[in-house]
Amino acid sequence: MSCSSVDLKAYLLEDLAPVERAPVAKHLEACQECREELERLNVTRAALLSLEEQEAPQRIAFVSDKVFEPRWWQTIWHSGPVMGFASAGVLAVAILVHAFAHPAGTVAPSATVDVAQIEQRIEREVNARLDAAVAKTVADTETRQAALSKQLDSAELDLAAAQQTIRYYNQQMGRMIVASSSSGQERQAQ
Repeated sequence: MSCSSVDLKAYLLEDLAPVERAPVAKHLEACQECREELERLNVTRAALLSLEEQEAPQRIAFVSDKVFEPRWWQTIWHSGPVMGFASAGVLAVAILVHAFAHPAGTVAPSATVDVAQIEQRIEREVNARLDAAVAKTVADTETRQAALSKQLDSAELDLAAAQQTIRYYNQQMGRMIVASSSSGQERQAQ
């Protein structure tokens, strides 16, 4: 017999039939743990039997007293559907009050809209912005063009100076060639 199949509480309270008590008693002789558990149960039973008996209270206050019941407004406040319905009701009342406070027949004179004037204003605004953008782009382009022109002028001056230097050296080279050929002929003549 295993320890889990032994009902020590029923054995202690003598709720088992004599046929069932014999195997439990035999198991208790062999199992030290079950004997210790039966001893603990005996101590607990003795402690409970030593207490004097008291009469159970006739009523329990927190269950039957109205003191602990929530007030009507607390039950409404904590109820989600009721609060949703109340919110919808307040909104409907606000809409009705607004409808009667401002009759539908009266329209403010400033509420009329002249579409042609609006289109003209839009067109003037678009044209003004477009002109400003074009003027800015033209000014930027002219500034860049002036800078490029200065660079080109500077490059042309450098090119002219380089050509003049080349011409000078060509002349010098020519003179040196002439001078060297004349000195070579004089040597041959001697």
